[in-house]
Amino acid sequence: MRLPSRRTGVLTLLVATALVATGCTGSSTPESASSPAAGASKSPVPTASGSPITATPTPSVANLLPGMPPPLDPKDVWAADRPGMLSPAVRGDRDLIYVPNSGSNTVTEINPRTYKVVRTFDTGIEPQHVVPSWDLKTLWVNNDLGNSLTPINPRTGKPGKRVSVHDPYNLYFTPDGKYAIVMASKDQQLVFRDPHTMKVVHRTHAPCSGVNHADFSTNGRYFVVSCEFSSQLLKVNTVTMKVTRVRRIPTRPGHMAPMPQDVKMSPDGKTFYVADMMSNGVWLVDGATLHIRRFIHTGNGAHGLYVTRDSKDLLITNRGEGSISVLDFATNKLVDKWHIPGGGSPDMGGLSSNGKVFWVSGRYDSVVYAISTVTGKLIKKIPVGQGPHGLCVFPQPGRYSLGHTGVFR
Repeated sequence: MRLPSRRTGVLTLLVATALVATGCTGSSTPESASSPAAGASKSPVPTASGSPITATPTPSVANLLPGMPPPLDPKDVWAADRPGMLSPAVRGDRDLIYVPNSGSNTVTEINPRTYKVVRTFDTGIEPQHVVPSWDLKTLWVNNDLGNSLTPINPRTGKPGKRVSVHDPYNLYFTPDGKYAIVMASKDQQLVFRDPHTMKVVHRTHAPCSGVNHADFSTNGRYFVVSCEFSSQLLKVNTVTMKVTRVRRIPTRPGHMAPMPQDVKMSPDGKTFYVADMMSNGVWLVDGATLHIRRFIHTGNGAHGLYVTRDSKDLLITNRGEGSISVLDFATNKLVDKWHIPGGGSPDMGGLSSNGKVFWVSGRYDSVVYAISTVTGKLIKKIPVGQGPHGLCVFPQPGRYSLGHTGVFR
């Protein structure tokens, strides 16, 4: 099998390198250059002071969002996610897997070394995702129907007092750390909030139904949002907080209307990959124009997208058939498919710090899967609550978090 031989060697090289580096058809409107909405947070713009990387970032990306840490490598937006490149901000944090059980209104915590549950606690109604904050100091549980966020202290794994936030289906952070962005699906809004207090700064109407997942451009100036119930994509200006372009995804012959889910940027910053649960694969989209370049069939119920630690491959969870597809970024070809024995419903998750284990929730099976990225084999199946969804592995390498279940750069 091609994947194990390539990945084993690459991971060994990456760990060694990291240790040296760390010391151990839609309408559109023109892009706007206006200032952010009145009432924006006046707190200082955060910097990437938590970075353990001694090499000087290369600020050669054009028109970088002010206050955003320059990419470590302009040719690889995921260059800060290598094994061993943990930020000082997460030193001392417990290594845990956080599982929001949407049907049980709980979060289950798993020790990734023993594969055993260490704690389960109550949350608000229908927790959807566990989201690392931009500064990596807080994990936020998105209690969608409970209209609240539950903070978790990653040092202890213990929850704190809930914060009132309306319709927090998903949560992201701007690359400069200035705003949290709540994906208010039922409200049809992108709500920009103070990233610490969660007070509202600005509300942007989403001209679509079911705002869901997102990812940011290399320079941080815009982000692309999936709208799962209206088969659309939005392009949003990070600075002006305005929707600047809308694109409807075409329906494939013999398939139901598209249902776009997770969004992930290619390492070279040229392509957004969009998982489509009803088209059973991923769309390749140009960020600047939202032009749809092509479609790649991966498997039934394509849902979550995860970049491997070497930035070579994209892991796609096929929730409807119990498999994970492996796509090579260089060729845009599928190079492997990992099948869960007996089937399953792999949904959302994340990679271990060293990239050797893929942790993913089994949405309709009340379990969490631990899968080897070296062999593609199931390591362990761990029972949790009902409806496990946006699983978060923490800590992970990276200087800051863009949100969701852990999008680190």
